[in-house]
Amino acid sequence: MGVLTYEDELIFSVPPARLFKSLVLDGDNLIPKVLPHGFKSFQILEGDGGPGTIKLVTFADGSPYKTAKHRIDELDEENYIYKYSVIGGDALGEDLDSLTHGLKIEGGADGGSVCKTTTTFHTKREDDHAIEEKIKGGRERAKSIFKAVEAHLHAHPHEYN
Repeated sequence: MGVLTYEDELIFSVPPARLFKSLVLDGDNLIPKVLPHGFKSFQILEGDGGPGTIKLVTFADGSPYKTAKHRIDELDEENYIYKYSVIGGDALGEDLDSLTHGLKIEGGADGGSVCKTTTTFHTKREDDHAIEEKIKGGRERAKSIFKAVEAHLHAHPHEYN
């Protein structure tokens, strides 16, 4: 088994509390709303929404995947930290055993935010190069989710305050 880790830093023009509230705390409702062509639903299978909670993500019709099963590993509302693992579903494909995605949102310039993400991919084979293009595509899709939420927040300035 191999391990690949990527770190990214994204800049947003909305405050950390608002971004965290919309993206993380209400993401199960907001993400399918702002990206209906990508996501159908998020459903809690077990737990109360905190660490240990298992969620089923159902992707929209036409997506290359049908489902992903997430486990919340960390949720720190005070420090804007969120970490989850993808532990099942066809979104892992034939190449991955699991992946872990963590984010920390901090204050940025002009009242905006800096979102630092770390994603670790646990591959089924030692030859990680075979899946790097797939991973690159997944990282780009993740960034598009963040930007879609940011656009929604600008279009709806009274939400998530």
